[in-house]
Amino acid sequence: MTEVRTPPAAVLWDMDGTLIDTEPLWMAAESTLVAAHGGVWTAAQAVAMIGSPMAVAGAHLRAAGVELEDAEIIAALNAQVRAGVAAETPWRPGALAALARLRAAGVPQALVTSSFGELAYPFADTAQVFDVVVAGDEVVHAKPHPEPYRRAAELLGVPVEACIAVEDSRSGVAAALASGARTVAVDGHQVVPDDARLSRTGHLDALSLDVLARLVAGEVLDLR
Repeated sequence: MTEVRTPPAAVLWDMDGTLIDTEPLWMAAESTLVAAHGGVWTAAQAVAMIGSPMAVAGAHLRAAGVELEDAEIIAALNAQVRAGVAAETPWRPGALAALARLRAAGVPQALVTSSFGELAYPFADTAQVFDVVVAGDEVVHAKPHPEPYRRAAELLGVPVEACIAVEDSRSGVAAALASGARTVAVDGHQVVPDDARLSRTGHLDALSLDVLARLVAGEVLDLR
């Protein structure tokens, strides 16, 4: 007899680095801004910043020599990244198929990102699959705080513990795990430490409906 598995109540997706490979765009924007102020921005510094809230990014860039306030730094970074995404959406392999698979199965989906709404909502309009968007400028506490993921589940009207969160950064994984969501880390630009609660995958194609049902049932899988 075939076992019938219960799908997740929702899948909560990070954006940058998980669904779209915008991290090179962010790194380039940071480097351009620092260079314009006579500083040097290393690859190691850029990787360390992945997944950080915008306010944290502002503090690090000022320490590297950028003589601007947070709002000015955020505006400059967002403008360059927005232009890059507008030129061509840099989908990660398997992302479109994963979103479509869930849509066809009737599984609710949320976009949960540290990026501000000016980036998140145009992407959501492009994807046309998200029931809820939680952007970084819509929460009091950004990732790694669990508020964004808890807020997404609240807006969907489902228990966060019955959701799957998909992330690629240390900050995002910390937020998702702290929220109580079953969490999957996708291999990306930043090394995410192992955690007994954390499932891992090298590719979004691995996140089949059966796999997601196993995860929400409590299994922890290494799909790499």
